[in-house]
Amino acid sequence: MTAGSRGDVAPFTGLGHGLVRAGHEVTLVTHARFAPLVAGSGVRFHALPVDPRAELESERGRGLHRSTTGPGKLLRMARMARSLVGRMTDDLLTAAHASDVLLLSAPVAPLGHVIAEGLSLPSLGLYLQPVAPTREFAPPVLGGGSWGAVGNRLAGHGVGVAVEQVYAPVVPAVRARLGLPAVRRPGTGLRGRDRRGWPVLHGFSPLVVPRPRDWRAELDVTGYWWPYERETRLPSALREFLDAGPPPVFVGLGSATVPDPRRLTAEIVRALRGAGLRGVIQRGWAGLAADGDDMLTVDEVPHSLLFPETAAVVHHCGAGTTAAGIRAGVPAVPVPIQFDETFWADRLVDLGVAPVSVPLRRLTAKALTAALLRATREPGLRERARELGARVRGEDGVARAVEAVGRLSPDRPDRPGGSGRDAP
Repeated sequence: MTAGSRGDVAPFTGLGHGLVRAGHEVTLVTHARFAPLVAGSGVRFHALPVDPRAELESERGRGLHRSTTGPGKLLRMARMARSLVGRMTDDLLTAAHASDVLLLSAPVAPLGHVIAEGLSLPSLGLYLQPVAPTREFAPPVLGGGSWGAVGNRLAGHGVGVAVEQVYAPVVPAVRARLGLPAVRRPGTGLRGRDRRGWPVLHGFSPLVVPRPRDWRAELDVTGYWWPYERETRLPSALREFLDAGPPPVFVGLGSATVPDPRRLTAEIVRALRGAGLRGVIQRGWAGLAADGDDMLTVDEVPHSLLFPETAAVVHHCGAGTTAAGIRAGVPAVPVPIQFDETFWADRLVDLGVAPVSVPLRRLTAKALTAALLRATREPGLRERARELGARVRGEDGVARAVEAVGRLSPDRPDRPGGSGRDAP
């Protein structure tokens, strides 16, 4: 069960496919627009009614651009999510009733764990970001960095309670519906999951974010879960473009939306041409598009096929795109926009596979040109990217997650992640 943008869904198609190959029956429960992502994988699909793109393009969604700080945007997003969760509740319950085990992403964990508890189902967290509080860094959703050991942990706890509050309008009714006792204090569910040692797997590489030393034992980092990709060849027009000249630079902002796509595209094209580079521009939800012999606009293309053939990747640093660039072993130019993207951008710079971060709010053709010249001309960046990519490709995060799921027996009352019937 997951909710959010494409990046919050795609990794679970590959993990689901791995579980199918291991003999499990798997259903991906998420927004209807992502149903095509599981085609051919053997993973079933149960649609949730909310369309995340439509919400981001609504007047309320466009209001996110008016917040320039991490906390401000998080507050606006939390308010929007809080108003939508009720529309998904019935479908989450319906899907759970037909399941033996619930695997829950971070965006749905507060409600999903209540459902698992009420139905006495074992459950497991599958997170794509390091969500649990730690002294080692501030919450990624607030941009990462460090506020000091104490400040980092306090901020982490605060974000956790804030996420729990997104589901506050629906949790009491769901608990009553499932025969669970009422709880009244904010963050009770989060504390209950921690107290019981609820297991959570994190689908990123420990080479990129080492497991924090102060995490409880049940929080594990497995390595990446690569999306299932049915296509084995690039579209013919893209193949012809790649073969017609030197490796281009990929530019894409994934599921991010921007207030002025035409102005942003013009800055990007000016930067690419200023650096003497060809470009593959992904339209994405931002609506980027460029024309010319040295530019090609594409829609959805498997990153695993395209990125290894590029000179560098310019992207918004969503967790999934960040992972794909690392896997390909090519340098990056991070253009973070909001939430955890600054955290991932900083990791790329710290790892020495990106020259500098160019936040979208400060992006100009001049700044991007300078970053592109470094990314494509400094041998050390390319060598470090190639080395890190090879090491990450050697990990098997799916196998570790499949093994953990196999330990969740619906028949054992003492199973890991079991919910029981006592109040959290």
